[in-house]
Amino acid sequence: MTTPQGFAAPGFGAVADAFGKNFERHGEIGAAVAAYVDGDLVVDLWGGSADPDSARAWEADTSAVIFSCTKGITALCVYQLVQDGVLDLDAPMARYWPEFGQADKADVTVRCVLAHRAGLPTVAAQLSYADVLGWHPVVEALAASAPLWPPGSQYMYHALTYGWLAGELIRRISGLMPGEFFARRFGRPLGLSTWIGLPAAELPRVARVLPGLPSDDPGLRAEAERVAASPAGRLAERAVTVNGAIGDLMEAFNEPAMLQAQQPAANGVSTARSLARLYAAAVTGPERAMTAESVTDAVVTRSTGRQYLSDVDDPARWGTGFMVHARGARLMLGPRSFGHDGAGGKAAFGDDEYGVGFAYLNNWMGQAPDNRADRLIAALARCLGVDRLKGSS
Repeated sequence: MTTPQGFAAPGFGAVADAFGKNFERHGEIGAAVAAYVDGDLVVDLWGGSADPDSARAWEADTSAVIFSCTKGITALCVYQLVQDGVLDLDAPMARYWPEFGQADKADVTVRCVLAHRAGLPTVAAQLSYADVLGWHPVVEALAASAPLWPPGSQYMYHALTYGWLAGELIRRISGLMPGEFFARRFGRPLGLSTWIGLPAAELPRVARVLPGLPSDDPGLRAEAERVAASPAGRLAERAVTVNGAIGDLMEAFNEPAMLQAQQPAANGVSTARSLARLYAAAVTGPERAMTAESVTDAVVTRSTGRQYLSDVDDPARWGTGFMVHARGARLMLGPRSFGHDGAGGKAAFGDDEYGVGFAYLNNWMGQAPDNRADRLIAALARCLGVDRLKGSS
């Protein structure tokens, strides 16, 4: 039996209980959860195995690949540029990245891109794995790609291209690669163990990504197979593998070359404590990184419902760059919550109404239905006396 390490402050024991039950009842292998409230660390727990093959335990400083939680980090960086007065979210991308205006994209706005509405969930070009790691080949291919639909008219989750699109925007405006921009604005000032582009010295501390299992429910398995074979599913597979360039997606994210590259949609690495601190710094303190005005803008729902080529409604809701609170999807704390989840059930968010920064990370990709993060967030909500269904839809 796994005995979690760390602490939960008085009044937050329910989070510790839920964390322990994830190991006892729900197959957790290695994980960590952390939460700040009004700038104070109130939950800091970890446990299990970082790599069962080597019997390496999950320690206080163990980090994990955070997959699409990286999108939230990148969106925080984009909003810094807005607050600096050098980026207008409703201006065309081509104002900042002129080459992007090719192929009927001259009028595509920054917000359209960040809300997954740009029609660029994948690239038209066939790229190699080296290209995917090399930055410039992908952003050049995206600049040359025509949208799959009239931008703004529909949406589809830009699983990996979000990172290159938003990251190149950051680079064009700031002159810095997105990982370095993040390090200068957040990582080093806050003393974070969070990176986009992992330093080689940090590789030994990263938990190994462990593949998930198919659902035990025949109906869920059949539905997953149907979706994978559908036009939307085939396009999604092209999107997450960049037309097959990545190959075995889960194993790729165990490779040092992938972790040390910059992919600001998916290859961030962090400890849970550090990621929670980042969101706490975004929403609390006199010098909070996300102004109230920025949060108000970020949490407006821009995309939800039926995705491009899909025949079912997606309950998830996306604002500008972030996922937002949504019944039936990622319930956070309320309508001021913003953040992102990640493959394998990871989740991180901030909320300025409750002064919360939260993060949950793991290494086992889980089994559908996977509610490990939901149990932890629900427990945190109970500790805070929050009705999570308020303001959801």
